Amino acid sequence: ETLKMCLNCKRCEVACPSGVKIGDIIQRARMEYGPKKVKFRDMMLANTDFVGTMASIVAPVANFALGMKPVKLIMDKVMAIDHHRTFPKYSGLKFETWYKRKAAATQSQYKNQVSYFHGCYVNYNYPKLGQDLVKVMNALGYGVNLLEKEKCCGVALMSNGLIGQATKQAKQNIKSIRKAGNIVLTTSSTCTFTMRDEYPHLLEVENADVRDNITLATRFIYRLIEEGKAKIAFRKDYKARIGYQTACHMEKMGWKIYSISMLKMIPGVDLVELDSTCCGIGGTYGFKKENYETSQKIGSSLFKQIEESELDFVATDCETCKWQIEMSTSKQVQNPISVLADAIDIEETIKLNNK
Repeated sequence: ETLKMCLNCKRCEVACPSGVKIGDIIQRARMEYGPKKVKFRDMMLANTDFVGTMASIVAPVANFALGMKPVKLIMDKVMAIDHHRTFPKYSGLKFETWYKRKAAATQSQYKNQVSYFHGCYVNYNYPKLGQDLVKVMNALGYGVNLLEKEKCCGVALMSNGLIGQATKQAKQNIKSIRKAGNIVLTTSSTCTFTMRDEYPHLLEVENADVRDNITLATRFIYRLIEEGKAKIAFRKDYKARIGYQTACHMEKMGWKIYSISMLKMIPGVDLVELDSTCCGIGGTYGFKKENYETSQKIGSSLFKQIEESELDFVATDCETCKWQIEMSTSKQVQNPISVLADAIDIEETIKLNNK
């Protein structure tokens, strides 16, 4: 029962001076000693591809229903999904559909090529983030290709006890990444960490040959600019005071420096580095009725700091941090890639990279 309290945030592993993988030990114990029969609620929360596909078909209806108080109360009583929790909106147009219609035909014209693991959030909830990445990478002279067969990274499946399904999807993702044969960009710190580190440690899915090819887009872009391999021009009228929230898995990977440094490149940005603390949502953890109060207490100091920092908005590399912060504060949240897409002077950047 005690193991259920773990959010799998990995901050204990960051703090441990001996490098003990405490979070992985807990996850392994959950897998071995946890309940063999998965609750219907946990199955629904974990199957993001299935739920996302169904919800996208009837997005306006789904969004309206999930926002209604009576529906929330029913879900609270029947499924033990806390009625205080705000669900992310679903998009009627999936990112994959947008890509096929608007972007796929033009990507081969670029000399340099990368692949993109977009994840469930971009595909079903917020296609604009994927569109922003394509926009930025094209301006830098890179074509963006989707993986041939992408599945959810499986982090929610693992945390909810669906280990067999998580392993199957992990094997498919690694197979697709191998087939892509080039750098695979991501826009989610959790998806990145899961595929790089948890596949071999927890699911015994080997990825050593492609692990270094999986990288966050902010890390890739910052290195391009820093090494002089690409140039970028910014709008002179872009101004924003932004608070950067270090997502837990960003802290574990040690990669926050890339997103922070990239944001600091933008002349009009006044960046506030918020204290690196867990927001409390822990993926599906904070949706569950038995965890909601704990979830909010964990994030309370972060919420207070955000409200007191006079920010225009918050930036973070984790989609569930976005949901938690937007629900618990008065501020909106953007991925650093979307901030860059808003701040970049596209025409000038294209000219700089075509010289």
